[in-house]
This record gives sequence, structure tokens and C-alpha cells, in this order.
Amino acid sequence: PASMTIDLHAHSVFSDGTDTPGEVMACALAAGVTTVAIVDHDTTDGWATAEADRPDGVTLVRGAELSTHVVVDGRRFSIHLLAYLFSPSVTGIAVEMARLRADRLQRGLAIVGRMVDAGVPISAAQVLDIAGGAPVGRPHIGRALMERGLVGSVTEAFSSYLSARGPFYVSKADTPLDRAIALVRDAGGVPVIAHSRSRGAAAVTDEAFFARYAEAGLMGVEVDHPDHDAAARIDLRRIASKYRLIMTGSSDYHGTNKTVSIGQETTAAEELAAILAGASGGVGVLGPVR
Repeated sequence: PASMTIDLHAHSVFSDGTDTPGEVMACALAAGVTTVAIVDHDTTDGWATAEADRPDGVTLVRGAELSTHVVVDGRRFSIHLLAYLFSPSVTGIAVEMARLRADRLQRGLAIVGRMVDAGVPISAAQVLDIAGGAPVGRPHIGRALMERGLVGSVTEAFSSYLSARGPFYVSKADTPLDRAIALVRDAGGVPVIAHSRSRGAAAVTDEAFFARYAEAGLMGVEVDHPDHDAAARIDLRRIASKYRLIMTGSSDYHGTNKTVSIGQETTAAEELAAILAGASGGVGVLGPVR
């Protein structure tokens, strides 16, 4: 229906966003977004709060964004996998998300340790306070750098102190992508590749990549994303059509940690219907699908 405006990728304070789940949905409502997915990194801890605080007029799609990687010619490439409507109590995915969160903390503290050793005036305690119990991510470190006046924005922090090519970078022990897809499917969820043509992922996400992972159970690809230019979107639409992948569009909203606005990119109603039809984990959307 034309009345639906669907944004299937937003983050809350339960990962590296700055809004509570209730605030994300209130922001969606104010922007005219009727359906929003909250997909915090490697956690479903925000689901209960999101359910409790959901305002009338917003339909909530529950999910998570999983940290995964592929190895091509001996090099590791980070790929993010959106997992929609999976059952978080299924052992495989529950255990793996717990491992990813523990690794995020260890990795975040290792990055901070390198900065402290180099004389950068931030601390582990400061970063943990900013994270507030959420899985520690580089945006939390970026906010610590902002608090100290070292950068003007989290985006600036990523292009300087937090760059993968910089001296402070520490890699994560992400899940192999094919295993992550299998875990999501085993939990009745719908796995969709996030922002496949942004940053380092663009080097490996060609047609052969999607052919391989569609065969491995991948169900969709995020086509419309703020990081994708027109050429990337055209190519991803062509590939998704060829391999019968669901095509989503999303803002990747992080509150004030990013300059994007909720509802900036959207998903067609029939693509959301395909996600609902593909989910078998017993986790439905909260609110009307109209």
C-alpha cells in the first residue's frame, strides 16, 4: 500500500546509536515512517524495551546486525549481515552473538589501550561509560574523542583515529559469512547483506559473491543505502533480480552518531512482505502491517 513508509535498518543505544528504542520509533513516527526495523549490532537486548515503548502508529520489525567476514585471496573483508525476525533463543545464534559481543568489548578496549599508550587523552572507563552496557563499538570511542575535543564528529573520528589503515586499529573475530547465514536461517530468520557497496565490502561484493551466498541461503540485499551511489544501486538491483533476492532500502540511522535521517531510504511494501513470508522463527512484527 502507498500509505506504508518502511525503513529496515536503525540502531539504538543498545549498540552504537544515541536514541533509546522508544526514541527511534518516536523519531520514525515524526518522520512519517510507518515501519522501522531496529537492528542493533550483535544483540537483541533492546527488543524488550522496543516492545514496551512502541508508540501507536509505528510497526516494529525486530532484528540484529551481525559482524561477519569473508576471505578472498587470503585477505579478510568485513561484511555486515542484517538478520530479521529470527528466534534469539535458538542456541546456535544465541551463543554466537554472545561471543561477538565479548569480542567487541575486548577489541574496543584494545583500541583504547593503543590510543592511551600513544598519549591520546581518553580512557577505557570513559568509553565504557559512553557505551552504557551496549556492545562496545568504534562509534563509542569516536564519541570519547569528541568529548575530548580531538574530533568534531564521529565521522571525522572514523576517517582519522579509527581508520582501519591507522595505527590504533584492531580487527574483530567476526563470524564467517556462510556460517552466519546458516545460523540466521536455522533460527527462522531472514538474512540480508547490509550496505554491501560501502567501504571495504565493495571490493568483494560482485555478482559472483551474491551468486555464491544466495546458494548458501542468503535471502536479501540492502540496495538503497546512504553509502550507495546510483551505479551501485543499479547493479545491486540487477543482481538481486537475477538471484531472486529481497531488495531493501534503509537509512542506517544512528541518532546523532551519523548525519543520516530516519526514512531517508525506504523499502517497498512487497519486499517487506517477502521478509515476513520468509521468516519462520515465530517472531512476528509488532503493530499493523498496512
